[in-house]
Amino acid sequence: MADTYAIDSHKLIYHPERTAQVLQAAGDWEKAKSVYPIYVEISPIGVCNHRCVFCAVDYIGYNTQRLKLEVLKKRLGEMGKLGIKSVMYAGEGEPLLHSDMGEILKATKEAGIDSALTTNATVLPPGFIEHGLPALSWIKISINGGTPEGYQKIHQAKKSDDFFNVIKNMKIMVKNKKERNLNCTLGAQSILLPDNADQMEPLIKICRDEVGLDYLVIKPYSQHMFSDTKIYENIDYTAMMAMGDKLRAMSKPGFSVIFRDKTMEKYSDSDRYDKCHATPFLWGYIMANGIVSGCSAFLLDSRFEYGNIKEQSFQEIWEGEKRHKGWEFINNGLDINNCRRNCRMDEVNRYLHKISTGSVPHLNFI
Repeated sequence: MADTYAIDSHKLIYHPERTAQVLQAAGDWEKAKSVYPIYVEISPIGVCNHRCVFCAVDYIGYNTQRLKLEVLKKRLGEMGKLGIKSVMYAGEGEPLLHSDMGEILKATKEAGIDSALTTNATVLPPGFIEHGLPALSWIKISINGGTPEGYQKIHQAKKSDDFFNVIKNMKIMVKNKKERNLNCTLGAQSILLPDNADQMEPLIKICRDEVGLDYLVIKPYSQHMFSDTKIYENIDYTAMMAMGDKLRAMSKPGFSVIFRDKTMEKYSDSDRYDKCHATPFLWGYIMANGIVSGCSAFLLDSRFEYGNIKEQSFQEIWEGEKRHKGWEFINNGLDINNCRRNCRMDEVNRYLHKISTGSVPHLNFI
């Protein structure tokens, strides 16, 4: 079945006005400063109840900081008026450990912003099913094993029964979606590793037959430059790519297996753009301590920090001097050889690179 949600691609092609703004702002801060993100990732809480062996943000330390509902309500209202279209709640910690997550999602929708959630789904806070689920465009549940033993090996969960809790909670979500006729797409994702490759078929069967999700994404690992873990730093997907056709064949009407072989191929690809066009324009990241960053791959790097939503409005931050300096650094000083490969903006950057350089053969023959 096709990748209906364009998960292994990008959607910037559907935002031509914002694309034109980015291209026209090249080298001109007065134009660049008012180009707001389409998409922002927010970490509502820094705490996590798992210690996944592949965790990219382990270097941040799973701190106990959290964003207060009142602060987020105020900033989300501002962000909606400024043209921000979507927020994904994920980040340094597990978002559903935030007790107000249901109200936060409700506030996001009321601000006119589409919301999504990436979660390990081990807990469902009060009000999440009642208020949060109807407000969501999609949920992606991180489940990286198809048996309790395989799951525990990767997730290093503090509770030995978390595998069964996740399945139970996924069923609760599916049941509520069906009974209330909600539009929220319910999916799961698994990072493909040598240690769980044999778990993918049983995981597909759980998601497809036992739970009734809309899809399962099987994606590659990407080494973060600053993360403490280096176990999979030299991973090679050449042999595992052969799994793709077999696993995709386990799709059925209403359920897709999305095997991200395109992204796997790019992991060792030398053909790459020479500049980041997406930062600090099309996306942003808000940490659990309130700091607004231009790139989630450079958290704690002051060159990418523009302000704090606890202290300033989003407009003050985005059009402020710190972002101006960050914009200058990315234009003139950033060496993308130091960037994370297959970052969230990789496909967007490839698209903008082709437009800005005119590197598509015969591009005027539309």
